[in-house]
Amino acid sequence: MCRNIHTLHNFEPPATEDEVQAAALQYVRKISGSTKPSQANEAIFDQAVAEVAAATTRLLAGLTTTAPPKDREAEAAKARARAEVRFGPR
Repeated sequence: MCRNIHTLHNFEPPATEDEVQAAALQYVRKISGSTKPSQANEAIFDQAVAEVAAATTRLLAGLTTTAPPKDREAEAAKARARAEVRFGPR
């Protein structure tokens, strides 16, 4: 039902609005236990996604770190290597 929510902090380039929105949607799906809400719940579901996205944007804007920014491609390569060790080559 829900893929992993990825870390969005301290990347170069910074997380996009689409990435924040996708993470918020995945979070609300996981919490609600529903991938697609019924018509009766659609408005509150969409409101929750918007609120989580807004909170995430504020959080990312407020966080500070002294660590150098991570490279998306390098992090993706590390994740693929971990998956290969865990699940074997595809």
